[in-house]
Amino acid sequence: MLVLSAKTGHAHEQGAFAHLYFVVQGEQATDKYVQKMSEQFGINLAAIMETQNFTGKNGDLLLLPVTKDGSVRLLIFAGIGKKDSSLRSFELYRRALASAIKKAQAARATTISVQLPDHNHFGVNVDHLAYNSAIIAKMSAYCFDEFIAQETRDECVDLVEIMFCALTDDAVVGDAVARGAIVAQSVNKARHWIDLPPSKLTPPHLADYAQEIVNEHDNLSMTMFGEDEVIKMGMGGLAGVSKGSDVDCRLVLIEYNCGNPQAETLAFVGKGITFDSGGLSLKPPRFMETMKEDMSGAAAVLATMQAVAQLKPNVNIIGVTPLSENLPSGKATKPGDIITFYNGKTAEVKNTDAEGRLVLADALSYVVQHHKPAMIIDLATLTGACAYALGPFYTGLFSLHDELADKIKASGDRSGDYVWRLPMTDDYKKAIKSPVADICNIGNSKIQAGATTAAHFLQNFVGDTPWVHLDIAGTAFDVPDISYYRTGATGVGVRLLVDLAMNWKK
Repeated sequence: MLVLSAKTGHAHEQGAFAHLYFVVQGEQATDKYVQKMSEQFGINLAAIMETQNFTGKNGDLLLLPVTKDGSVRLLIFAGIGKKDSSLRSFELYRRALASAIKKAQAARATTISVQLPDHNHFGVNVDHLAYNSAIIAKMSAYCFDEFIAQETRDECVDLVEIMFCALTDDAVVGDAVARGAIVAQSVNKARHWIDLPPSKLTPPHLADYAQEIVNEHDNLSMTMFGEDEVIKMGMGGLAGVSKGSDVDCRLVLIEYNCGNPQAETLAFVGKGITFDSGGLSLKPPRFMETMKEDMSGAAAVLATMQAVAQLKPNVNIIGVTPLSENLPSGKATKPGDIITFYNGKTAEVKNTDAEGRLVLADALSYVVQHHKPAMIIDLATLTGACAYALGPFYTGLFSLHDELADKIKASGDRSGDYVWRLPMTDDYKKAIKSPVADICNIGNSKIQAGATTAAHFLQNFVGDTPWVHLDIAGTAFDVPDISYYRTGATGVGVRLLVDLAMNWKK
């Protein structure tokens, strides 16, 4: 298991195989670490950088094997551009760090020492820099290869330790690295669940993983309802989606209690369709290939509960995950069926592939009625429309509550799980009208805007509770060109939810 640690001093003093330094654009000739490494290893690094056209701009990366006293080491220099306090600049730092760690892994490094750059370069404090560095380092090292034969595993070398080095003995850095390691472990746990083959991660499997998390932490408790109970409670959405599968659905609730009787309760709700075939509205084969990732919202919520149990924010949190498979069979819900939800509302099902909103409707209704949270945020791989609108780099945010939306956007900006708000006005509400039920589970094609009309569907189940819906359809899986991800799951949402919990009262 990869260990993250904080050290006092220079990276090259730590005994690691690879030493990573960051260089400001245009300052490589005067950079103190470039000069120090030149002296240490008897080379002219500035000249080497010039011949390699390494200027320190964002994306520049230089790997240089060196020897000293008969020992081989790997020096890595990563460009971080010119001084810039924008969000984009810090995000590019995350990616530079991740690229360097992946290069070190490819070079068979098992230990890496990282010289933290000057936090003032990005306009952030040292706590923020160290915390995010730890998260990104561990995320970058993640690799899903357990189903690849040992002798053919060549993408990822198992890292043993990444050391973050600062020149002052600052307890803040050590604490930030420790907290970042906790968050990264949870992100990677969510990614692992999502990456598992769908027959290895069914609703009962994921419910069992949730129970394991609760068993490990005294400040967590869990309630779980099986399919018979779901049916008896009148959860027609969750039960209706599950009808086509031979595997029973689950409704899982994990509660974190901070111990403060005056603390508010936040509700995190995650869609948990462990495989989505589309049901009788069957998807084309190529759109079904990655549908094991349709439980990414649930994975994010459950993994977040693991993190908050250790970080102990001063707010109560309930994580809710409706878990089901959406499969076709002779028992499956049919287009044209009408279902009744936990709060008594009815919906005409015109398309069984619009199933995520059906399971979320019951989960939202339940948490509103029984837990009366101060706010609700739901995460769901809900609509292809959102992925087409925003692509893979921003999660769609929908809300009628401006203050809460702003708070969640701030968490996204700080954490790197970026969100973009899309419209949710009454003009779109008529798209989900049905002549035979209260609402319809797909929007009128004349209005289009499938992501917004889906959000309006969900709004029927939250009452007056402040609520934000995050559509992670584009950001949950196979995100390209971001170096701290690999092919497969991203764990999107965990970093944001943890940040929101930790900063709720600040």
